[in-house]
Amino acid sequence: MDIWTAEKILLLSFLMKGVLCRDFSISLPKKIEALSGSCVIIECTFEIRETFDKNLTENATGCWHKDGTEKIVFNSSMSSQNSIIKGNITGRLHKKDCTTIFYDVRSNYSGTYYFRLEGEGGLKWTYSEAHVLIDVIESPPKPTVKLYEVQDQEEVLEGSSVSLRCSAETLCSSPPPTLTWSSTPRIPLSESSRQQELISDLNFTAAHRHHRVTFTCTITYQLLDKNKTAQDSITLHVQYAPKISPSSSCNGTDVTECFCEVDGNPSPELEWHLSGRPVTNSSDTFISEERLSSTVLRSSITLHQSLTHTSLQCVGNNTRGTARKQFQLSTKRGQHLLPILIGVAVGVFLMMMLCIIIYCARRKNSRSSLTKQEDTTGIIMTDKDIQQEGESESVYANNVMLSPAEAATLNLQESLHYASIDFKNIKPESEEIRGVSSLTTDYAVISYSGKVRETKGSVRGDQPNSNVSALKSQKY
Repeated sequence: MDIWTAEKILLLSFLMKGVLCRDFSISLPKKIEALSGSCVIIECTFEIRETFDKNLTENATGCWHKDGTEKIVFNSSMSSQNSIIKGNITGRLHKKDCTTIFYDVRSNYSGTYYFRLEGEGGLKWTYSEAHVLIDVIESPPKPTVKLYEVQDQEEVLEGSSVSLRCSAETLCSSPPPTLTWSSTPRIPLSESSRQQELISDLNFTAAHRHHRVTFTCTITYQLLDKNKTAQDSITLHVQYAPKISPSSSCNGTDVTECFCEVDGNPSPELEWHLSGRPVTNSSDTFISEERLSSTVLRSSITLHQSLTHTSLQCVGNNTRGTARKQFQLSTKRGQHLLPILIGVAVGVFLMMMLCIIIYCARRKNSRSSLTKQEDTTGIIMTDKDIQQEGESESVYANNVMLSPAEAATLNLQESLHYASIDFKNIKPESEEIRGVSSLTTDYAVISYSGKVRETKGSVRGDQPNSNVSALKSQKY
């Protein structure tokens, strides 16, 4: 056997000894955050020297020392009421699992903790070579919100699918913490999610209304005394084509003024087109612009009177598209003239109605006068109708009684009316003819038995300036 073979055998024996000979060791997290008023879980596993395997039974107990002192703050063999810290070893010690939970954590629980194992047959060991640092915090750690599966973390395109992911480290809590989005109801923590992280996704299709909208994710811990929350936010940036505001319009009087407001991201540019051609500032047009925000641009144009019968168009564009709005200037101006035209029409109508009323009133008065003139025709009666009591008998006409003497003395200034009456068929015995007039002085030429005699008479009517004439025949 050469020297190289001997060395190999010696090295192999040392390696085998290291594998077969186990020693005391423990695995602990270096640091754990615990929320005040909640609980804390310490993940723990250990090893013992193989010679003590038979002493590690189900009756083994575990203890925790704090800050390197010999003072025990928790002992699994004692009830929780007698321990300084209330808790429980959830792992199985005979399986070398020392996972432990402390309840109702207080701020003075912060510090370093060491584990001690006690079994049968003199198995007692404090794992001083390793410890865990517990940091008690008053507020839960913030969740993290980000765009999920999107390479460009700053902006998304309108119409694209968006997924916002909220993730949070879960601290020990009963009931478990929940995640809440600003636009969704609360998402409870399911049993399968009680791992190192709690995750919630918010999915939607990006639209221009989502631009610069802040989405907030809130984690809530329901504790015995009160709830504790923490939140994180993300502001979404959406690129979208220009959109012209419906309020864009024109106002036309002596000079036509139009304005156009366009919204887009990236920030849009705006142009005015007259009859399909771009226009700039000139003697007939004046254009001004005002940027209202990073995405909104407002432009106004003033047009000379000679250009108001052409078509005007507002054009907004950016790298995502173009938007247009047409203004019919002649139509807009006609709308301003419409109230004036209506007022003129109403005035003409009222004047026509007034003329018709005046005409009808005058026509009615004319007819009334004509009727009164027709009344001047005498009523011709004979003695068969009137009983004569002598030449001194009174004559009745228009409900007025006058004597022949009074009738003869009236000086009437009305127009004269003449009439011829033929009495051939009247008997000659004392026949008398009477005529009644209401307005005029009447003359009658009476032809009787071949002789003619004129008789004039007048009486006063029943109204002022009214006259009544009576005609009487005389015997010959």
